[in-house]
Amino acid sequence: KGPKIFAGEYAAHVTEEKKEPVDRNNWKAAMCEAAFMTGLERNADVVQMASYAPLFAHIDGWQWNPDLIWVDNLRVCGTPSYYVQQLFSTNKGSTAVLATSNGNTLTGQDSLYVSAVTDVNTSELIIKIVNTDSVEQEKQVLLNGIKRKDGTIRVTTLQSGQLDLANTLDHPAAIVPVQSVISIGGNKIRLKLPAYSF
Repeated sequence: KGPKIFAGEYAAHVTEEKKEPVDRNNWKAAMCEAAFMTGLERNADVVQMASYAPLFAHIDGWQWNPDLIWVDNLRVCGTPSYYVQQLFSTNKGSTAVLATSNGNTLTGQDSLYVSAVTDVNTSELIIKIVNTDSVEQEKQVLLNGIKRKDGTIRVTTLQSGQLDLANTLDHPAAIVPVQSVISIGGNKIRLKLPAYSF
C-alpha cells in the first residue's frame, strides 16, 4: 500500500580497461545484471517497473557505454545483457513465489541469486538462478506445494567461462541462450549449475 518503485536506467559497468566500446558489455556485466534483476523480481510487489539504459549505440558514434544493442550501418548485435533482458521479459510470470534455502532467500549465499514466479496463464513455475561462482554447483530443488508427475522441464542457460567475453558485430553469437530438456521425478529436481551462468 506504500509507494511504488521505478528502477530506471540501470546497467553494470566493468572496471577493466577495454579496447572496443562493445567490450564493456561482457558476460561479467550481464551476469551481475541478472543477479540484480532477481532482486527486482523478488520485490515485484514494490518494484513496478525497471529499465536498462542506454539501449542502442552505433559502433562509430556513441555517447554512453555500455549499451544493450550495438549497430553499424549494416549489422546489429545483441549483447549478453540483451539476452539477460530477453530471458527476464519472456519469463516474467504473474506471481512471485518464495525461493529459499534453509529458510533464507538466496541473495548471494553460495554465490547464488534466485527468484521464482508462477504464470497463471500458462500454469508454469519459472525459476531463475544465477551462479556467480567459478565452479559448477549441483543443487537439488524441492518444489513444495506443487503436485507434479514425472516428466521433463525446459532449461534455458546463458553462460560463459570467460567473464570478459562479449558479443561483437563480427561475432554476434558468442554468448546466446541455449535450450535443453531434463527429466525429473516428482517434485525434486537435481540441477547442475555451470560456473558463471544464468
